[in-house]
Amino acid sequence: MEEFLHLSLVQGNTRWHDPQANRDYYAELLSREKHKTDIFILPETFTSGFSNDAIVDAETMAGPTLAWMLEMAARHDAVVTGSVQIREETQVFNRLIWAQPDGKFEYYDKRHLFRMANEHHRYASGANRLTLEYKGWRICPLVCYDLRFPVYSRNRFSREAENRFDYDLLLYVANWPAARRHAWNSLLPARAIENLAYVAGVNRVGIDGNDIDYAGDSVVHDFLGQAVVTGGNEPDVLCCTLSAADLQAYRARFPAYLDADKFEIID
Repeated sequence: MEEFLHLSLVQGNTRWHDPQANRDYYAELLSREKHKTDIFILPETFTSGFSNDAIVDAETMAGPTLAWMLEMAARHDAVVTGSVQIREETQVFNRLIWAQPDGKFEYYDKRHLFRMANEHHRYASGANRLTLEYKGWRICPLVCYDLRFPVYSRNRFSREAENRFDYDLLLYVANWPAARRHAWNSLLPARAIENLAYVAGVNRVGIDGNDIDYAGDSVVHDFLGQAVVTGGNEPDVLCCTLSAADLQAYRARFPAYLDADKFEIID
């Protein structure tokens, strides 16, 4: 596990239903970053905005956005991650893609679909949580509404697997409306505290094509729930550095995970 992990939270004003304009826009935001970065985190549905109608233009994994993400990752020598609408045969998923600079990629399909906007009527739900390893850090990426479900976000500890936690960093990409920003600002530190892990949340800003306002509030919390970096309500690239030594020292000092309830997710 490398001592430090450098994050860049890319808080953008996503263009409505215009994938090429968004790829150009986010490429320009990435190019502004001059600090060392290991992971660029883009918002949810960053090529279209959060829209049920965008399903009509959903790409496949052979489409331009995955290729663009891999190109950006190689250019900046950093992971690029965010979610887009992806079509698999007759289904469309809200898919978070994890594109690495070595040309490899993984993905996670959003499990919890936002029924209050009828996302569950048009999109397919993912079946499996993704945990991956990058530079020795274990990372669990999730999408927006997943934040409201603490069991699915739970960080388990396994003595059988070399005394290993599921993850060290939990991250959420989102289109989280300003009307519910109190929930966003309350749940993110809660997930950090209860899971003894860093938590990053990346949200968009601006007003979308449905006249929904987004306040940004992108943030990284440490294992105490304290903010490491916070964003406002304007487009920005927020940078911070996570410390493995600090995380491990706190887990040793406050081993609440040894008293955690054991469970399985069966559906």
